[in-house]
Amino acid sequence: MRPLAALFAVLALAACATPAIQPPLTPPPGFTGPAVEAGGLRMDDGARLPLARWTPETGEPWAVIVALHGMNDSRASFRMAGPWWAERGIETWAIDQRGFGEAPGRGVWAGEARMTEDLRTAVALARARHPRAVIAVAGESMGGAVTIAAFSADRAPDADRVILLAPAVWGWTAQGPVNTAGLWVAARAMGERPVGAPEWAVKVRPASDNRLELFRNGRDPNSILSTRVDALYGLVDLMETASMRLGQVRAPTLLLYGANDHVIQREPMRLALERAGDRPGLRTGFYPDGWHILNRDLQAEVMYRDVEAWLRDAAAPLPSGAGAVLPALR
Repeated sequence: MRPLAALFAVLALAACATPAIQPPLTPPPGFTGPAVEAGGLRMDDGARLPLARWTPETGEPWAVIVALHGMNDSRASFRMAGPWWAERGIETWAIDQRGFGEAPGRGVWAGEARMTEDLRTAVALARARHPRAVIAVAGESMGGAVTIAAFSADRAPDADRVILLAPAVWGWTAQGPVNTAGLWVAARAMGERPVGAPEWAVKVRPASDNRLELFRNGRDPNSILSTRVDALYGLVDLMETASMRLGQVRAPTLLLYGANDHVIQREPMRLALERAGDRPGLRTGFYPDGWHILNRDLQAEVMYRDVEAWLRDAAAPLPSGAGAVLPALR
């Protein structure tokens, strides 16, 4: 009876708690609004998000990509893609999203509303700085989920194109009842507790075939290696939004996915694409040799080239010849 009583006590405490998110910030005195600063972007509430920029050496960029990293990563996730695109006249703005890298509230979930508002602000700043350029948003994994949530909302960011790199769509409806119940209780009963990925999962199912880049990322002090339980809860909530609302994104969209993606697996991706249906302007590309972090795979240049070509002409064939994703998952 004692274990049962303890279980009921935990459930009772959990029912009274809510998973933590970062509290709202108050702009400091004299704050004049969002701005581009040296090494960062100032958001609408005064928060500063660190920024990495890769700029063409000569002339104005013909396109600007606002890039969002994945869970527990940082702006450095685009350190390979940014220089490649810059050589072809594309400027990349990669930011640390709130709660990650060197942005405010490291490790604490910022919430969908705050994360999407930050994206709107970043896009508006890029548009103001380069009014004649094609403005695109590239979201990788969690960054892709943030992108879907923002562009499917009533106030979509003022960007011309959306690029989704293995977007995180493993939401509640794809988690199953055991995972859902366990995470619901854990996020409320021990939300601040950090958990790491099991060693067997990291070794057997890596996120990329580029082992050197995985090693570098794991040694990067801006990477987060242990995740708070309540942040995992927030991520699944965000992924559910992305899975349900992919079909509501109105901007022309390119979604790319790899056959070896062991992070966002085939079933959740298939479910999200089936929910989206035959949405006008949604283009997908399936890479038989691709993994999860497509912009750092050994075949990453294949993706870079496809993105560049699609930004130039969304109707033209992709240089890689990548076929549609959904038929490959059925």
